Amino acid sequence: MSLAAVTTAAQTTQPSAPPKPSPPPKQAPAAPRPSPESIKKAPAAAEKAADQADLPSARSIIDKHIKAVGGPTAIMAHKSSHATGMFSMPATGISGALDIYSAAPDKSLVKINLGGVGELVEAFDGTHGWSLQPMTGPMLKEGKELAEKKFDADFYSDLKTAERYSSMKTIEKTTFEGRPCYKVSLVRKDGVEDIEFYDAETALKIGSTLTRETTMGSITATQILSDYKDFGGLLLPTTMKQTAMGVEQVLKITSVEFDNVPASTFEPPAQIKALIK
Repeated sequence: MSLAAVTTAAQTTQPSAPPKPSPPPKQAPAAPRPSPESIKKAPAAAEKAADQADLPSARSIIDKHIKAVGGPTAIMAHKSSHATGMFSMPATGISGALDIYSAAPDKSLVKINLGGVGELVEAFDGTHGWSLQPMTGPMLKEGKELAEKKFDADFYSDLKTAERYSSMKTIEKTTFEGRPCYKVSLVRKDGVEDIEFYDAETALKIGSTLTRETTMGSITATQILSDYKDFGGLLLPTTMKQTAMGVEQVLKITSVEFDNVPASTFEPPAQIKALIK
C-alpha cells in the first residue's frame, strides 16, 4: 500500500466536519516587470547584434591586409627571404641571435644561436620536417606535426587563404592588445581552427591564436605582431611575441633581405639524413 493510500484511509476514519466555505477564485499572477538592469541591457544587446550583422567578411579583411602590406604584386615579386634579429625568453634571461630563412613554395628554416646553450634549428625542406637541438638531438617530424610544418612553410600563404582553409568567418569586432580589431576564424582542412586578429584601422594583422602539434602534444600559442616596417616595398612585423604554456618568447627582427637564399640552406644536415629512410 502506498503512503497516499494510507493517508486517504486515515482521513476516512476522522469524524465528518462541517463543510468549509469555498475559497474565492485565485487571480492570475501579474506579469513580472522587467528589471532596470534588463531594460538597460536590451538596447546594448540589440546594438551588438546589429554590429555583428554589419561585420565585414573575412575575405575582405584579409584582402585589406594584403593591400596594406604592399599588395599581391609586391608579395609575388620575391621567391625567398632571410630575416635576422634576436630571440629572447624574458623570464629566464636566455637570448641569442636569430635567423629565419624562407623560400617558395614551402621551405623554411629557423636557427637560434644561444651561445653556451647551443644552436636550435627547426626546418622544412619541402618534404621533410626536422629539428636539431642540444637537449633532444636530431628529430624528424611525422604525421600531423609534419603536415603542419608544410602548412606553415607556405611562402605565399597570405595570397592562398581560400585554398588553405575549408572555411573562414569574421567572428566579432573586439580589442586585441588595446587596439580595435576584427577577430577572424580560419578552419583548416583538418578541422583545427586558427584565430587571427586584424587592426580595424590599419588593416594589418596584429596577432593570432594557433594550435599546433609538437613532441609534447598539442599546444595553443598566442602571437602578438607589432612594429611593422618597410622592407623592399613590403611591410613586415619586426616584433613578434609568442606565449605558450605560460612561457613568453620574443623575436625582434632587425633586417630582411629578399631573393638571396641558396637552395642548400634547407638541405638537412648529416644527422637528419641518417634518420630519413
